[in-house]
Amino acid sequence: MVQFFIFILLILSVVAGIILGKYFGKQEKFAKNLLILSAGFLITICLTDVFPEVYSSENHLIGLWIIGGVLVQMILESMTKGFEHGHFHSHSEKAILPIALMIGLFFHAFLEGIPLASETEIFSPYLMGILFHNLPISFVLGAFLIKGRKTFTAKSWLIISIFALASPVGLFLGHYFNPDLKIYFLAVVGGIFLHIASVIIFESSNNHNIDWKKIGLVILGVLLALSGHLLHG
Repeated sequence: MVQFFIFILLILSVVAGIILGKYFGKQEKFAKNLLILSAGFLITICLTDVFPEVYSSENHLIGLWIIGGVLVQMILESMTKGFEHGHFHSHSEKAILPIALMIGLFFHAFLEGIPLASETEIFSPYLMGILFHNLPISFVLGAFLIKGRKTFTAKSWLIISIFALASPVGLFLGHYFNPDLKIYFLAVVGGIFLHIASVIIFESSNNHNIDWKKIGLVILGVLLALSGHLLHG
């Protein structure tokens, strides 16, 4: 039953983001703020939950898998053109191959879903990190696919469906992997999260001035993640 609810929550998080992107996608500040908030949330989940669990395995080479996750995300971004951290306004649909976008987004979300196969609690910190992460990505995706149109095309719905089902598919197939491999998948996903959050947080502000609003949003994201962490603990 827990796995069923996780499945539903994964789908709903994408649907919610797509709807927000459809109706508010033109508001770039809203999209940017949502991304920064999620970055603060993600990096906190990494440091308070994902990495402690990964390093508790006492595998001295586990850090290489985290680095591998960073490298995997860098490769995926060559296909998605930075959708994961909001770089979509400068791209036209012709500049991004739909097949490349689908593969990149699917593989990204698929990897995140695999460690959920052993999840026994609803609203665990790791799951909350994925759900919170899905919102801005889906927002950006919805805003991009609806751009210049009144409704989504059949191709757009295909891309949305593939992305929405990616993590659930990872969750389902994760049951067929050796449970001992979970720590390695979690390390890779931690590297992916770390890279995305770092890019969003540390992207240069105009003239390298201190952006107090960005700092405030990051802190809010951190506090939201910490509150969930404390309640879970």
